[in-house]
Amino acid sequence: MCGIVGAVSTRDIVPVLVQGLQRLEYRGYDSCGVAVHGASLQAVAGAVLRRARSTARVAELVSQVAADRVQGGTGIAHTRWATHGAPAVHNAHPHFSHGPGADAHTRAGRVALVHNGIIENHDELRAALRGLGYHFESQTDTEVIAHLVDSLYQGDLFEAVKAAVRQLKGAYAVAVFHRDEPHRVIGAREGSPLILGVGADGQERFLASDAMALAGVTDQIVYLEEGDVVDLQLGRHWVVDRNHQAVDRPVKTVHAHSGAADLGPYRHYMQKEIFEQPRAIADTLEGVEGITPDLFGEDAQAVLSSVDRVLILACGTSYYSGLAAKYWLESIAGIPVQVEVASEYRYRDSVPHPDTLVVTITQSGETADTLAALRHAKAQGMSHTLTICNVATSAMVRECRLAYITRAGVEIGVASTKAFTTQLAGLFLLTLTLAKVRGRLSAQAESQHLKDMRHLPVALQAVLALEPQVISWAEDFVRMENALFLGRGLHYPIALEGALKLKEISYIHAEAYPAGELKHGPLALVTAAMPVVTVAPNDALLEKLKSNMQEVRARGGVLYVLADADAHIESSEGLHVIRMPEHYGALSPLLHVVPLQMLAYHTACARGTDVDKPRNLAKSVTVE
Repeated sequence: MCGIVGAVSTRDIVPVLVQGLQRLEYRGYDSCGVAVHGASLQAVAGAVLRRARSTARVAELVSQVAADRVQGGTGIAHTRWATHGAPAVHNAHPHFSHGPGADAHTRAGRVALVHNGIIENHDELRAALRGLGYHFESQTDTEVIAHLVDSLYQGDLFEAVKAAVRQLKGAYAVAVFHRDEPHRVIGAREGSPLILGVGADGQERFLASDAMALAGVTDQIVYLEEGDVVDLQLGRHWVVDRNHQAVDRPVKTVHAHSGAADLGPYRHYMQKEIFEQPRAIADTLEGVEGITPDLFGEDAQAVLSSVDRVLILACGTSYYSGLAAKYWLESIAGIPVQVEVASEYRYRDSVPHPDTLVVTITQSGETADTLAALRHAKAQGMSHTLTICNVATSAMVRECRLAYITRAGVEIGVASTKAFTTQLAGLFLLTLTLAKVRGRLSAQAESQHLKDMRHLPVALQAVLALEPQVISWAEDFVRMENALFLGRGLHYPIALEGALKLKEISYIHAEAYPAGELKHGPLALVTAAMPVVTVAPNDALLEKLKSNMQEVRARGGVLYVLADADAHIESSEGLHVIRMPEHYGALSPLLHVVPLQMLAYHTACARGTDVDKPRNLAKSVTVE
């Protein structure tokens, strides 16, 4: 959640800051802002801090800073997902300090600060700072940090920030500068991502939540570790660890993709990303010539040979991909699987087993709940860890022993699409690999599965061609306020994902159930005003699913069915059928989810919602 960009330069850095915010806006868009040091450019007189803040989108902030001529060589910027305090200008970052009492004039606006994360002890810190005479203008926990740094400042901002973070409890990434030090920015992180960028000229230094924010500005990136505090000045930087000992964090060349990719013929990024799925799957499978543990890392043979169970940790859409993988892993690899909601896992008593393969699934690799769950599992003695992740340089990849990078590319739309299907592809490869290691995958089966996977991009193109039929469904859904999704077996997680997509972007209340559970309660909700979306592949459970569909029709419910071509389900009054191009066996979930993504998308468009940036949500959930 939230995005940070900061910089120290000899040029006007505001265009770089706001461009970085545009690329990070998927992390939060409740408000945004930029602050600069007025004396950090010779052309600007006066040692004052200047700022612009807005509850509109970053595009509006761009116009505001231009109109107000906000310029500076030292600055910080932020795009916010609200945690403390409503989306309002007075709660928007950057925050300035407001000194106490008699010293208020000289101390007002000394410190400018932006923050990602949640400070758990902000109430007690706020009370102590009020006792010192500090005035609070916002309801945020962030303003507490700004005042705390100000209260500890004795002429060296680096020392003040180091002293301040010792008092913070919770998760944070901060960037801060001081009125009396015009060419200096200090950053610190604990539980929230923050990277350092080194300018091509050797003078500029940058901070950002994600290397993508600096694409085209620099590809020289330093990944800060937990507890690090970093000092940025012109032509130099240094880092200390959580014990405040100097450390050398290596500079890596990272070719980050820009989030400002052209939409081309598409109306929204979500639509573009839905249609990018054939290419994303092809990229994810590139180089896979056979099923081998080496796909997951150098140690994979030893690790995968020593495990006898799997624990999957994930949140949201990634959790649903884990639920689908459970069916594959148990039926194909013959290994018992437990799937846990990462945000709940570490808060209950569980029974660890050292021979467990702990699998985390995350698009960003920075999901706070999933990282915390991984660390909890490792602390319990489960050291065999593997992640399915879309970002090779993320914290999750660095903290897991093994990894499979999905190569979905940058996903801007908050509602995940191509990240989900590429996760399924990576998880299917893991399933086949464990099956082979355990002696359950014949050469013939391996060859057929690989053939099917290589055909996925073509099969997905055929599914995308169904868009006009999905649009006709969306025209019905636009009037609805509730919907049910049904699936059986391997396709129950796909029903869950379809319901989540509809909720996320159209704001229609949607729930998903295993179809066999219909008569155990949800059937009471079925009326003509409650559409029932059913995923109906031609598998071993099809006939039972047809019986569940009859239960809906008998109560006057209206069915919308995704059926395989050979499922023998025909459209009729109250029964709308879209016929899938082909039956795809175990890989069917990757195909059936795509029409559900398109249904959510086109319903949201018809209802006039903000598809790419749905209310109250953000892309990268880096707070608990």
